Amino acid sequence: MTPTFVVYVDESGDEGFSFGRGSSEWFVLSGVITRKADDLDTVKLIDRVRMQLGKPAKKPLHFRDLRHQQRLPFVAEIAAARLSAISVFLHKPSVKERETFQARYRFYYYAVRLLLERVSWYCCDHKTAHDAGDGSANIVFSNRSGMPYDEMRDYLQTLQELTWLQRVQVEWSVIKPDQITAYTPGKRMGLQIADAVAGSFWYAVEPSAHGFVEPRYACMLKPVVYRRRGRYEGYGLKFWPREVYSLLEKEERLAWVREEYK
Repeated sequence: MTPTFVVYVDESGDEGFSFGRGSSEWFVLSGVITRKADDLDTVKLIDRVRMQLGKPAKKPLHFRDLRHQQRLPFVAEIAAARLSAISVFLHKPSVKERETFQARYRFYYYAVRLLLERVSWYCCDHKTAHDAGDGSANIVFSNRSGMPYDEMRDYLQTLQELTWLQRVQVEWSVIKPDQITAYTPGKRMGLQIADAVAGSFWYAVEPSAHGFVEPRYACMLKPVVYRRRGRYEGYGLKFWPREVYSLLEKEERLAWVREEYK
C-alpha cells in the first residue's frame, strides 16, 4: 500500500534561548497536508503565485523575502487551495526547564512530535473509503543543514515504542518513521507553501523591533486551518507550554487568536 496523504513541514523562528541577543521569542513549526492523489495539482499554486508576482520560473519563493503586498496574494492562493494546515507555536520565554531542551535537537524534535500528533489525527479524521492508499502520510521536511534525519526517524521509533509510557498521542498507522524524507524547497514545491504558512503565523506572534505583530496573514489562512470538534486551538493551532495561555488571554497583540480562532 502507498500513503494517502503528503505533509510538507517547515518552520519560522529559531531554537535559541539567547533573548535580547538575536533569539526569537517564538518558534513555529507548520505542516501543510494534501491528498497524494491531488498533490501535484495543489502545489502548482506556486507557479500561479510566481506569475502574479513576476518571479522567475522555478525560482523558490521565500516568504520572508517578499514584501507585504507580495505576501497577500500568496496567502490568498493558499487559503483557497485544497489543503489543510496545522501549526505549533512554542513560546520559548515561557519554557521553565530550558536546560532540558538545550540538548542536541531536543527542542526541534519536541515540536515535531506535537505537530505529527495533530497531523495523524487529521489524517484519521479525513481518510475516506474512496481514497487510495493505506491512510498513512509521507512526511516531507524542508532540509535543514546538518540535521540527521536518520536520527529523527530513530526518535520517532523510540516514541512509538514508549507510546503509553510517554503519553504520546501519535496515531502510528498514519505516521511511519520510514516514510519521512527531506528535500530543499526547490525540489518539492509544497515546501514553499509550508514556508509561507509558518511565516504567516510567525509574523502573527513574533513582535517586531517596535513591538508590533502582523496577524493579517494568519487570519486569511483560517479556511484551511484544521478544526476538530468545532475547535481550532489544540488542533490546527497548538500553543506550548501551558504557561503561554495567560498571554493568549490578556496580550493585545495576540487578540487575533481569541477573536478569529475561537
